[in-house]
Amino acid sequence: MALTTPAAFNEFKDLLLLTEAQKETVSSRRSTAHGYLKESFGTSSNMPLTRTRLIGSAGRSTIIRPLDDIDVMAVFENKDDIFETYRYDSHAFLYRIRDALSAYSVRIVGARGQAVRLFYQSAPHVDIAPVFKWRSGGYALPNGTGGWLTTDPDTHAAYMVQRNEELGSNLKPMIRMLKRWNNVHSKRLKSFHLEMLVANSFTSLGSDSRKAAEVFFGYAKDHLSVNDPAGHSGDLSSYLTWTARVEVQTSMESARERASRANAAEIRGDHAEAIRLWRIIFGDEFPTYG
Repeated sequence: MALTTPAAFNEFKDLLLLTEAQKETVSSRRSTAHGYLKESFGTSSNMPLTRTRLIGSAGRSTIIRPLDDIDVMAVFENKDDIFETYRYDSHAFLYRIRDALSAYSVRIVGARGQAVRLFYQSAPHVDIAPVFKWRSGGYALPNGTGGWLTTDPDTHAAYMVQRNEELGSNLKPMIRMLKRWNNVHSKRLKSFHLEMLVANSFTSLGSDSRKAAEVFFGYAKDHLSVNDPAGHSGDLSSYLTWTARVEVQTSMESARERASRANAAEIRGDHAEAIRLWRIIFGDEFPTYG
């Protein structure tokens, strides 16, 4: 509960952060996955493990509660050109890793699409994205249909760090809040697309998250197309159908209109009304007035 709108926003930002125990769990499960892989693909293997790192929202520090899945990139050495064995069958590459991990004490190990998932009794589960490093830059990741695509989580993480610094360390808290908005309003936007959309919506970003949210909703609804900063995936909004795009724009316009009214209420001192409107935008986890 909060008596002012700024206090409600500060409380909300803290609520979205992982607890120390959750951070430790994330770190521990990455380390466990690394250990499993290192034991299975050591120096004597024809594709020894080079390194692992947290990727996705956990790797970019934009993950929010409740904690669900985490992504770990596992880089394998292309020893003796082993990649050529899997060039036209990345499914076989995935299943090799899955079968190797089946020896360990996880509940289920399964290959799904582009990753191998380690299931645990409680969240977070771990999605291992196995890759080879391209000589030309980026990484070769199974594309889910037997072929390969190029990705570059290292560049994505560096870009997020740079943009967050350029925007006074206010970008990541804004992203986390907007992820909650997305989650409570039909989850129409993919996580990475939303992150890059927020990162590209501001030339400056101060500490007034209320006005910034209004600006974002007004700008982003007309600028849904943003490119992969690593230059590999093109337009990150390409998964949206025409209908889905219209639905996102309608949802953003509704949020912009409520944010405008909430900011006007705050200016006239009616924090109860402002908080009521922000709770519609961000959901029931947003603090109540009082």
